Amino acid sequence: MSELVAGAFPDVTAAAARRLMAAAVESFADNDYHATTTRDISTAAGMSPAALYVHFPSKAAVLSAISLSGHERALAIVEAAAAGPGTPVDRMRVLVTEMASWHATHHRIARIVQYEITALPKADYTTVADLRRRTERVVRALIEEGVDTGVFACDVRSAARATLSLCVDIARWYTAASTPGPAELGKRYATLVLAMLGAGPVRTGNKHR
Repeated sequence: MSELVAGAFPDVTAAAARRLMAAAVESFADNDYHATTTRDISTAAGMSPAALYVHFPSKAAVLSAISLSGHERALAIVEAAAAGPGTPVDRMRVLVTEMASWHATHHRIARIVQYEITALPKADYTTVADLRRRTERVVRALIEEGVDTGVFACDVRSAARATLSLCVDIARWYTAASTPGPAELGKRYATLVLAMLGAGPVRTGNKHR
């Protein structure tokens, strides 16, 4: 089990629950959510087949815990960046750098968080959908501030969705072998987004895969 994945749920106080969530991430990523059983998750966590039910009532509950944690982290990233010091350009640079870097560093978690949302129970889906809307509102407000002060020139709603889509989509293609690393990728995406918002040119000459 990846230590990086296992350490990605600091808000979960029970160590056994964190192990199960990390094992579920690996199992869902390797085998697909629907093909994974509770036994698969418990076994991957090094526990007895029934151990999962001590901490979660079902496989869907594990997915919900992973999804909620990931979406709360994304919201925290954008809120912290938007409330930080500097101009809208400075804050957007930090926001995209951090958001893109997180999705690259935790690409296996992020892939599940972003692309297994339809498998969530209805109540949990509603909670996660609200977190997504809150995240978009923060980004949209920062872009709107930049437009109002003349440092951005773009359609606010479209630009907010495009900014988040760029960051989120990293989870779809990024792997441990991808280059550049998460920190550098975050910086490059920030440059691209700022150019899209009308705040600066795109620098060419570097490639990633």
